[in-house]
Amino acid sequence: VQLQASGGGLVQAGGSLRLSCAASGSHVRISRIDTMQWYRQAPGKTRELVASIARDGNSNYADSVQGRFTISRDNAKNTVYLQMNSLKPEDTAVYSCNMQVISFSWDDTPVAGNYWGRGTQVTVSS
Repeated sequence: VQLQASGGGLVQAGGSLRLSCAASGSHVRISRIDTMQWYRQAPGKTRELVASIARDGNSNYADSVQGRFTISRDNAKNTVYLQMNSLKPEDTAVYSCNMQVISFSWDDTPVAGNYWGRGTQVTVSS
């Protein structure tokens, strides 16, 4: 299973960005994705959980982004989104997606795994 993240970039404070992360399987068949999450890591800081969304749509946010960021998912497309509004310079970080995936290998063996996408840089200028 591979996760491909996109949507990062450079934006001025107060602006918006939308991140996307799609899961795909080259030699496996994805059956179900449970929790989807976005993390971020700023230089010199530890990785922080930004937002998470369960399969039923229930979501949670870090206090620092509550009211500004919205996480959503499209189960048919195995994709999670992060809409980021009112961006601040302190939101500058590398954002990474994480998913809990149930898949089946070529011989129908079920596999449960926790997968990470390559991070995408978000830079907010003041």
